[in-house]
Amino acid sequence: MARLENTLIQAKNDNRSISVSSANTLFKASVIALTVIASASLVTVQAYAAQVTAPQLTKDNTSKPFPKAAAVLDKLHQAATQADWDTYFSLYLPAAIFIGTDATEHWSMAEFEGYARPTKGWEYTAKSRMFVSIKTQNNDPVLMFDELLDSASYGIARGTGTLIQTESGWKIAQYHLSFPIPNEIAKEITARIKSEK
Repeated sequence: MARLENTLIQAKNDNRSISVSSANTLFKASVIALTVIASASLVTVQAYAAQVTAPQLTKDNTSKPFPKAAAVLDKLHQAATQADWDTYFSLYLPAAIFIGTDATEHWSMAEFEGYARPTKGWEYTAKSRMFVSIKTQNNDPVLMFDELLDSASYGIARGTGTLIQTESGWKIAQYHLSFPIPNEIAKEITARIKSEK
């Protein structure tokens, strides 16, 4: 494309015209060049995707095979039980998101702190936990987790989220708390939710 443009400019500067066949030839060459560039870009994207490690699902207890990551989540729940908000929020990335059980609860850390700090805390105990480990193209480790929690107030709850490895250790990028609904009563519960709107 640049070659075609340069040739046309040259012809204009020289006060001469360029033949239609020459222009067509240059145009075809430019299309071929653009096709090659597009193909190379696609290969680059495919190479990037191939370098991301396939997720490895690990079903194990909270201490294996990622004890430091598990310790962060255990510390999170302990801090919430004690309403130790300085410790609790130090375990999140500054730009982390907390998604609560209500559909309106999609909070930044500042918003979530505003909700949490006036409270006396809450207690959720991890009963089981699974990690999915992946690595980015730069080999940066990322863990996705799924934990079943027990709560005196609500019974079984589920926490899911993402941990990012930083220079300060594992930090929570997102935490999502939900209540798993048994299939047998799902329609009854969702009908009640609809009626509340």
